[in-house]
Amino acid sequence: MILLREHLLAVTRKLSEAGLNRGTSGNVCVRVAEGFLVTPSGMSVEAMTPHDMVQMDFNGQHGKGKPSSEWRFHRDILAARPEVGAVIHTHSMFTTTLACLRRDIPPFHYMIALAGGDSIRCAPYALFGSQALSDAAVSALHSRKACLLANHGMVALGRDLDEAFAVTVEVEALCEQYWRALQVGEPALLSAQEMAEVMEQFKGYGRWKQE
Repeated sequence: MILLREHLLAVTRKLSEAGLNRGTSGNVCVRVAEGFLVTPSGMSVEAMTPHDMVQMDFNGQHGKGKPSSEWRFHRDILAARPEVGAVIHTHSMFTTTLACLRRDIPPFHYMIALAGGDSIRCAPYALFGSQALSDAAVSALHSRKACLLANHGMVALGRDLDEAFAVTVEVEALCEQYWRALQVGEPALLSAQEMAEVMEQFKGYGRWKQE
């Protein structure tokens, strides 16, 4: 368990170092046999230690420490998606910018498929930490590995912490590319058939191997 706590802290630090989270924004969880570990509430990454990671069960009960205010969507995503081992939430610059426009990210680039489909959905706005936000996130993530949260940020999923981090980085890059393309005009979009071909090509392809 201590190794998993250390890994959770290491990924949380990587998000900060990469500029994907700042200050106390964002949160991360990882599945354990008894439930999940989630980053603590209102604590800067510089102050965190492995022992600050809060253990929770799927009834919402937790051990020592105060869990992230977003623990509900971490719990509900893990409960709904048994193949998911880790969830990352960020307030990264470009995902949040587009989330504030309440825009789905369309198939302007074939790498959109890494999120599991032909778009990255934007979940409707709901108050942070609320069950309504959790329900909206779970719905937007249906058959997907990432979504935006309107006027808030983004969520990325992975089989483990490393995959969830990789998805987070790629989705932020895609949102930056889409935002930049929009400064010139509306980008050309790939067709449903073209995206289906990409999804087929992704099967067995490196870290984006489809389940």
